[in-house]
Amino acid sequence: MALMYETTMSPSKFELLASWLPTRPWFRGDVSALEKVTAYRLDDPEGEVGIEGHLVTAGDDTIYHVVLTYRGEPLADGEEFLLGTSEHGVLGTRWISDGAGDPVSRTVLAEAMAHGRSEAEQFYENAAGETSQLRPLSQLRGSGDPESAVPEMWAASVSEFGGVTIAETGFATLRIRHVLDAAALAGGGAEALAAAESGAGPEAYALRLTWAGQELPVTIAALTTVAPE
Repeated sequence: MALMYETTMSPSKFELLASWLPTRPWFRGDVSALEKVTAYRLDDPEGEVGIEGHLVTAGDDTIYHVVLTYRGEPLADGEEFLLGTSEHGVLGTRWISDGAGDPVSRTVLAEAMAHGRSEAEQFYENAAGETSQLRPLSQLRGSGDPESAVPEMWAASVSEFGGVTIAETGFATLRIRHVLDAAALAGGGAEALAAAESGAGPEAYALRLTWAGQELPVTIAALTTVAPE
């Protein structure tokens, strides 16, 4: 369950993204024209880490996808993944990081793909403390099933290549796709992420997203595993 509050964040998520996106080699947009396309949320079973995916445009038709995590304290050894801190009107200081570098986010993404999970249920709490359920902005679905094994993603090396962040453990590889161009929105390019379509690896799963105006599922992440010898 994801709980949103009627409050403020300073700086806002968009302000942090506007500062961080130009530092990424795959970003070619204009941050002054940053606009929200959609977003999704995933559940941390422990309830300690907020996990959100944000899709934005930046002056043209290319959509950029970023996974962010929100913590109440700094991520251990996570300085290189930190976007910055933000003051939340209810929760206090939040440390906001690139989700690819957060082991909780990697684990939850891997589980969503391997087990075929969908986005978290979302609730909104107003200033009076009243809670209501929100309709999701997008529909997220992993390609696996509940019987599939979920690889351990805690200790992973993280790198970026060609608009994809790659987290590798030796037995599993998680890929997060950041650049959704016309080919991606038309369903192409998934083979670069999901090895199920390229024949590599004994197990391969994808995470796919649809939203208003995008009825064709878009592959935004993939997980491949290699059985130990």
